[in-house]
Amino acid sequence: MKICGIVAEYNPFHNGHKYQIEKIKENTNADAIVAVMSGNFIQRGQPALFDKWTRTKMALLNGVDLIIELPTYYAVSSAEYFATGGIGLLNSIRSCK
Repeated sequence: MKICGIVAEYNPFHNGHKYQIEKIKENTNADAIVAVMSGNFIQRGQPALFDKWTRTKMALLNGVDLIIELPTYYAVSSAEYFATGGIGLLNSIRSCK
């Protein structure tokens, strides 16, 4: 099974995100898309425009198969730490059997 990961905020989810998901599936023949997404707070500590449940629903209805919440510590940090947390989570599920 081929699974692709995305690190995102989806704040809010828009047509560009939908296009990205469609292109990932098209170009990689991925069986599933897993997104690591910030919770109710986003980079630099701002509250998200929509709560994490609404943003998750939008992503799931538009092609993402699983959302994993990025811990707040990483979600409110700089881009470097945001990415480190997201990639770390994706790597940790990659090694699960």
